Amino acid sequence: MRINSVSKEQITSQILIVHNKYKIRGGEDSVVENEFQLLKKNECSVDTYFVDNHAIKGFFQKIITLLQTPFVWTNNQFIKKHLTKDSSSTVIHIHNYFPLLSPSIFRAIKKQKIATVHTLHNYRSICPTALLMHDGKLQERSVHHSSWWAVSKKVYRNSAIGTFALCCMIELHKKLGTWHKHVDVFIALTEFSRDKFIEAGWPAGKIYVKPNFIEDRFNGVIRIDKKGGYAVFVGRLSEEKDIATLLESWRYINYPLKVIGEGPLELLVNSCENSMIEYLGKLPVDKVLEYVQHAEFLILPSICYEGFPMVLVEAMCCGTPAIVSKLGSMEEIIDDGVNGLHFAAGDSYDLSKKVKHLIENKPLAQEMAFQARREYLAKYTPEKNYQMLMKIYHRAIENSNSVD
Repeated sequence: MRINSVSKEQITSQILIVHNKYKIRGGEDSVVENEFQLLKKNECSVDTYFVDNHAIKGFFQKIITLLQTPFVWTNNQFIKKHLTKDSSSTVIHIHNYFPLLSPSIFRAIKKQKIATVHTLHNYRSICPTALLMHDGKLQERSVHHSSWWAVSKKVYRNSAIGTFALCCMIELHKKLGTWHKHVDVFIALTEFSRDKFIEAGWPAGKIYVKPNFIEDRFNGVIRIDKKGGYAVFVGRLSEEKDIATLLESWRYINYPLKVIGEGPLELLVNSCENSMIEYLGKLPVDKVLEYVQHAEFLILPSICYEGFPMVLVEAMCCGTPAIVSKLGSMEEIIDDGVNGLHFAAGDSYDLSKKVKHLIENKPLAQEMAFQARREYLAKYTPEKNYQMLMKIYHRAIENSNSVD
């Protein structure tokens, strides 16, 4: 379900952003910060309530936190500060609630008749895997049935206790009707994600599509200067990003590849003996964007259902085409043959063919770079995103005020 624009004057009262920060900063944390700054820039009255996983110290506290996840009513400090009768909040926008808040926060807010918006960054509320992926393969049993299968597989950090706690959270709030009764509007990042939640039984009429965005570094200029001469990967070095397929594909390619990021598969990248592959590790954001800007193309070989990878927005902003797995939201975001190319997920040979196709067709790569930049200006600027976000907040208020 897509949305039209709305004026700032329609949202005049307090907006509260709620987020459980991750220990290792990722895309979700960046999205939350971007949206907060966007609202401040547009002179909205906005506040934040953040909790941080760094507060969970020691093995036993981790276990206690996980066991409380399905049932905790919500954080007492949050209730005291923000859900009192004189609360000025008109909209409470919740991003990640796991593990310190739990979905019970929506029930508490609903009792106070405050409008709620929830961004669906991943699939954690459907499946303990969060990615609908297990053992290197897509796994949708939680979408079509229940999540209990995951306990024996220990899908959450190889922990039966942790996985059990997550399954309890998922199945409890499914049974209580939390997602149907206690949330006014959901934000899905792509149509693919929206369809997947609807397939899992979520209320279609409450789910709206709003993508991620970033600030324009080039002040509306349509063509971006490039030094070129290399490809780039940016992201977490982990199984779901399928680094192994990327490295394997470069056996057939004589062209520089720069790998940026960190994660459990760093050793795999570091031990690669291909002289064409340069591992740069973790870099500051400005440096990452500089490498993305000057790359001929970016590669995203994920084998999971990505939400809306920030790196694709960054690439389009920089006028850099992307070669992505023909899978889920990636297939939707990148228009094959227009602003990038698709390849068969997990197929190193097909990936190598698509890489060679761009290397050997310079005019095509340049046209795709132009189209990537046009796509960003048309869909992913802060101005476009602000209008969409205001409309969503307005719809949440309408839904909150309506009689169930």
